Amino acid sequence: MMNVANSQTWKTPVIVLVAGCLVSVVGFGVRSGMGLYLDPMTAELGWTRETYALAMALQNIMWGIGLPIAGAIVDRHGPVWVIASGAVVYTLGIWGMTVSDTSGMLYLTGGVLTGAGIAFTSFTLAIAAMVRAVGPERRSLVMGLGTAAGSVGQITLSPFAQSMIGQFGWNNALLIIGACTLCIIPLALLLPNHAKLDEPDTIDLTLTAALAEAFRHRGYVLLTIGFFVCGFHVTFIMVHLPAYVVDLQLSGSVAAWCLALIGVFNIIGSIAVGLYGQRHSNSNGLSFIYAGRAVVIAALLLLPKTEFTLYLFSGAMGLLWLSTIPLTTGVVTRIFGVRYMATLFAVVFFSHQIGSFIGVWLGGYIHDLTGTYDAVWQAGIVLGIVAAVLHLPIDEKPLRRAVTVAG
Repeated sequence: MMNVANSQTWKTPVIVLVAGCLVSVVGFGVRSGMGLYLDPMTAELGWTRETYALAMALQNIMWGIGLPIAGAIVDRHGPVWVIASGAVVYTLGIWGMTVSDTSGMLYLTGGVLTGAGIAFTSFTLAIAAMVRAVGPERRSLVMGLGTAAGSVGQITLSPFAQSMIGQFGWNNALLIIGACTLCIIPLALLLPNHAKLDEPDTIDLTLTAALAEAFRHRGYVLLTIGFFVCGFHVTFIMVHLPAYVVDLQLSGSVAAWCLALIGVFNIIGSIAVGLYGQRHSNSNGLSFIYAGRAVVIAALLLLPKTEFTLYLFSGAMGLLWLSTIPLTTGVVTRIFGVRYMATLFAVVFFSHQIGSFIGVWLGGYIHDLTGTYDAVWQAGIVLGIVAAVLHLPIDEKPLRRAVTVAG
C-alpha cells in the first residue's frame, strides 16, 4: 500500500476534488469551443472545411495516442507534472494556430501539438486522482462530478470564445483562450502525486499484467469497441454543429448557445448518471444512452430546422453527452479496481478518439462533397443502435485475484 507523503497531507479530499474539477473546467472548456473557429478561419484563409476538420481530426487522434502514455506515467509517478507540462504544450499548440498560414502548419499546431496538450491535461487524468481521494462507494458520483465540471467550462468558455471572436477576431480570440489554459498549472499542483490505495489484490500487479488481464476480458473489449461510437458522435457535433447552424441561415450566436446548452444539460446528465452508477448496472445505462442518442439525432433530421428545434436537440443531446464517461470509467473500476484506472481507461479512450477522428474528418469531407451533413447524421443513428447492442452483454463483476499477484 502506498503512503501519502507528509508534504501531501494538506491535500484533503475537498481540495483534490475542487482542483480536479477546475482542471476539467479549463481543459475541456477550451477544447469545446474549437468548432467556433471553423467558419471564420476557413473564410479568411481560403481553406475548405475539410482542411480545418482534418486538423481537428488529428487533434483528436493525438489526444487518443497521448492519453495512454500520460495515463501510464500518472499511474506510476502521479498527475502533477504530467498535467502541468501538458498545459504548456496545450498553450503552444493554440498559439501556433494563430500563426498558421498553411494547412500543414495548422495540422502541426492545431492538430498534433494541441492534441498532445489535451491528452496530458485530460480531465480523465484529474478524475483518476479524484477517485483515489474517496471511498469506493462515492467513486461513481465523483466521476460524474468531474465529467460535469467539463461542461461548466463548455458553458462558460464557448460563449466567451464566440464573444472574443466577435470583438477581436478569431486570431486574438485564440490567443486569449490559449492564455486561459495556463491556469491549469497551479491547479495541477493541488493534486496528490501519490494517493493512498486500499486494494490488497493489486499491490504486486504490474502494468503489463493489468493490461494483459484487461484484454482477455470480453466486457473490456466490448466497452472499447462501443466507445468508438461516443467519439464519433460528440466530436462530429462539437466541431460541425456551429457550421451546420450557419448553413441553416441562423447566427453564430445560436451556434454558441447550442454548445452552451449541451454543456448545461450535460451537467444534469453526468451527475444523474453518477448517482445511478453507484447502485445500478453501468453497462445497461450505456446501452440506454447510445439508443437515446440515435433517437435524438433521428428527431433532428425529421423535425423542421428552426432555432427552437436546435435548442431542443442540444438540450436532449446534452443529457446524453459525456454521461457515457462516468459509466465507462465505472465499468473499468468495478472490474479491475483503481490502481491502473488511468491507463486502462486511456486505452478504451483511444477507441473513442479513433471514432472522433473519423467523425470530424468525415463531416468535413462529406459536406465538401455533397453540400450537406445528412449522411453523417444518418451514420450516427446507425452507430448509436450498434453501440446500444454491444453494451448489453458486458459482465461488470470484479475480477477475482489472489491477494498477492506475481509480477
